[in-house]
Amino acid sequence: MKVVFFEDVEGTAQVGEVKDVKNGFARNFLLPRGIAGATSRDNLQRANSLAQKEARRQEKLDAEARGISGKVDGYTVTIEARVGETGHLFGSVTNRDIAEQLTAKTGVEVDSKIVLLAEPIREIGQRQVSVKFTRNVIAEVTVDVVPDEASRPVVEKLLAERAAQAELEAKQLAAAAKAREEAEAASAEATEEAE
Repeated sequence: MKVVFFEDVEGTAQVGEVKDVKNGFARNFLLPRGIAGATSRDNLQRANSLAQKEARRQEKLDAEARGISGKVDGYTVTIEARVGETGHLFGSVTNRDIAEQLTAKTGVEVDSKIVLLAEPIREIGQRQVSVKFTRNVIAEVTVDVVPDEASRPVVEKLLAERAAQAELEAKQLAAAAKAREEAEAASAEATEEAE
C-alpha cells in the first residue's frame, strides 16, 4: 500500500515521503495512529507543508548541534580501567562512561544515548566512537582505554609475553621458509642431475 508520511518513523521514512509499505503495517499501525495517510492530493499537500516545517526545525537543530559538536569532534577521551591477567577489562567501558568523561572534560552536556557504541569496550587500546547530536551532525571522538595504576605491571608483562611470542613465530616462519628454499634447491639439483 502506498502511503504518505506525516511523521518520522525511524528506519522507515521521514515526514513528507511517499513509500510503499506492507498492507498490515499501514492498516494496523500507520493509519490508525495518524502517522501516515493515503496518497490523496490533500494528504500530499499536508505532508509537503509538514516536511517544509520539519526541514526548518531540523536546520535550526543542526546549526545548534554544529556549534556543540565542534568542541567535541576530534577529542580524545582517556578512561582508566582495571585489567585482568588475560588483558581483558574487569567490567567494560560503556557509552555512559564515555558521555560522562566528555561532559567532564569538554563542558558540553553529552547524553549517553547519543554516543554510538555497538558493544561495550572490553580491552585496552584506542577506538573511534561516533557521537550523533542530530541525524545530520555526527562528531568523531577517540576513546583511549588505559590500564589503571594497579594493572600496569600486569599489562606490561602481558605485552612482553606477546612480543616474545611474535618474535618466536617470526623466527619459526623464517626457518620454515629457509628450509623450503633449501628443499626446492636440492630438488632442482636432483632434477638437473637426472637429466
